[in-house]
Amino acid sequence: MSYANSRIPASAQSGVHEQLLRRVERHLAESFRKPYADYNQAAFTASLEGWNGTAPLILDAGCGVGHSTIQLARSFPDHWVIGVDQSEDRLNRRKPYPQALLPTNMVFVRADLVDYWRLCCDAGLTLARHYILYPNPWPKIGHLARRWHAHPVFPFIPRLGGVLECRSNWHVYIEEFACALGRVTGQEIIPEEFAAPIPLTPFERKYRDSGQQLYRVICDLGPAACAPLSEGAPCLP
Repeated sequence: MSYANSRIPASAQSGVHEQLLRRVERHLAESFRKPYADYNQAAFTASLEGWNGTAPLILDAGCGVGHSTIQLARSFPDHWVIGVDQSEDRLNRRKPYPQALLPTNMVFVRADLVDYWRLCCDAGLTLARHYILYPNPWPKIGHLARRWHAHPVFPFIPRLGGVLECRSNWHVYIEEFACALGRVTGQEIIPEEFAAPIPLTPFERKYRDSGQQLYRVICDLGPAACAPLSEGAPCLP
């Protein structure tokens, strides 16, 4: 099946934004103290109510309609899988899965990730796996600050540890994500092309079936992700 409306993000930007590392450095140097919204605190509490406190945690950050959360819960039945999205409408469109057929080792919550990620850090949680699948690329050059890797919350993401994976159909986004993650962790992060024989999200299926190349970053942050930050790693092509 082909998707005529499946396009690679159009942008005048062809490589890592020249202001990216400057922004990351600023976010590392300055405290991010945005007050938590009450509904995000409630969502965080709700997301852990079904957790037994020992099962490894998986966070599907920006899960959309939740198909990826469901697949991850089925693939890792001994984990507790949390699907977080800001849109109640998207979370309610998890068809064709009726409630009775959903895995019992997962939960969906509506929350703003800017608060949710920081609440996870405040609680001292460590993730086993962490997925950021096809986030809004904000492809205009002037929209850099809206991309997760250039946002003030980004330094909190690697602190959660585990295997972090970000996927996109825009190579620039993944190159930048790798660059920013390398700076925050001190690791050498190499982005890669990949195929998706079993797509995790509807977007991934649409992009794959329309013949687009897919890109990802996978980084094992390990249990020591809250250690002091290292000196900057190079941006890799």
